[in-house]
Amino acid sequence: MSDTLYLSLWYPNLRLAAMAEKLTAVLSVFAAHGGEARVYSSTVWPVSWSESPVLQHVFGRRTDAAGERGAEPLAAVEQTLELLHDDYAYEFQIGWTLWELETTAHAEARAAEPGPQQSAGLRWAREPRLVRVTGYGPLFDDGAYEADGHIRIDFGPDGPFLEEGVELDSVAARHVEENVRQLIELTAAAEKASGATARLLWSELGESLAQRLAARLGVQN
Repeated sequence: MSDTLYLSLWYPNLRLAAMAEKLTAVLSVFAAHGGEARVYSSTVWPVSWSESPVLQHVFGRRTDAAGERGAEPLAAVEQTLELLHDDYAYEFQIGWTLWELETTAHAEARAAEPGPQQSAGLRWAREPRLVRVTGYGPLFDDGAYEADGHIRIDFGPDGPFLEEGVELDSVAARHVEENVRQLIELTAAAEKASGATARLLWSELGESLAQRLAARLGVQN
């Protein structure tokens, strides 16, 4: 069963004024770990998730003098956190690429193209997804940061780290292993770069990715 994967980061005695520095540090590590160097978009949420955003930027639709899309992490954070309030949450989207199984439509379109590797008749390709990085004000959603972290990364569905519906031959196992290694390296880098003193990698259903992965590999062995 597919689940949503998150990373929560906490900082001791974090002041709201220091949130920009932490968010910039976390966003900046993506480029070295399978992600993009520029932020795609940002959204400011007031009070709780049930409220409408008070600010949205889509940096990905703009082009700078160098012809690159998106915004540098520091610029995106500074622009978004101009509205700094204790009861706001600041969400950023940034691209992150993993090995994934192509859908039927994508596989047919790429059938004649070199590059993606095949596994048991299936085609694998490095596919981008948008990851959400959110910084929580201390009063947002009744202090949601206590459970979710001062900063939370929403990685999206955990399928690429398990591929539970696929037979793990040597190619599939290698791609899953590469995805897991990339995830581990990114989480460690985000913790170190931002100075977090606690981190938690968790799933929406409350299941341990490490335990599911061990069980997955155990079945195949």
